[in-house]
Amino acid sequence: MEQKKDRDDLRIEMGGLRSRIESLENKLSLADKHQYVPAPPFPEITPLTLFMKFSTCSAADFMQPRFMEICGLMKHPFVWHRKLWEWVFVIHHLLESGVVKPGSKGLVFGVGAERLPAVFACMGAKIVATDAPISIGEEGGWKKTGQYINNLSQIRYTEIVSSDVFDSNVSYQICDMNDIQPDLSEFDFNWSSCCFEHLGSLEAGMQFVINAVEKTLRVGGFAVHTTEFNLSSNDETIEEGNTLIYRRRDIEELVARLRDRGHIVQNFIVAPSIHYWDFHVDVPPYTHIPHLKLMLQKYVTTSVGIVVQRGR
Repeated sequence: MEQKKDRDDLRIEMGGLRSRIESLENKLSLADKHQYVPAPPFPEITPLTLFMKFSTCSAADFMQPRFMEICGLMKHPFVWHRKLWEWVFVIHHLLESGVVKPGSKGLVFGVGAERLPAVFACMGAKIVATDAPISIGEEGGWKKTGQYINNLSQIRYTEIVSSDVFDSNVSYQICDMNDIQPDLSEFDFNWSSCCFEHLGSLEAGMQFVINAVEKTLRVGGFAVHTTEFNLSSNDETIEEGNTLIYRRRDIEELVARLRDRGHIVQNFIVAPSIHYWDFHVDVPPYTHIPHLKLMLQKYVTTSVGIVVQRGR
């Protein structure tokens, strides 16, 4: 009799718990519906000189006219997403460097379905688009999600550049980022977008950036690379698995190592949080809008970029 009473009490307690969970879910859903997501055009809330002056993803960059201009070059709609920030970061810094021009040579690692080769090809640059060997693309799950390519048809964006110009200016090659082939050399610029955190270890990713500068660039050439950045901790992080997260101290170490080897590296500065969306964290299952910061395991993560000119 007493066991039956205990079971009944447990059912009542579970029913109340379900009711409270449903109530919380309804409140969250209502909050999402009442969430204001601003869209361009934006007022000029910060001086134009501040555009992309920080190394990490910042809402302020999205609100600058130049951000929309570069979206226009890519024929990409505006979204509050850190991946779009990465592409704009790469394009902006490579254009500012002056290395993208007719006849210049560019190299991209882990190209996936990026629009950047088409953008640079439209400007007359000769681009070698590379991605990992197919075995790596399949093991990492990149092929299933469309983040891996093995031919140029997947990055031929005819709304950006004509097929004839694209085919004349862009070629494809397999490249293991942990073992860059010696024939990939004397480029004017190179880049990668959130790739080197997948190379097996924090050290492997840092060594890739060094190799990408020293093995593939001519002296004076520019490299721009983005990766995952840990905002939660400068001590604990994800150091094993398919996706690693670099801490402030790791990026500072990479900058110091590059400078010690004679290269010129843009100052590493974490962007201040000044806009509402700088405090918004996308949590699993991700909505992706907005997606400037996300929870990756237990760490708040965003995108970080590094800009390097080969010095010797």
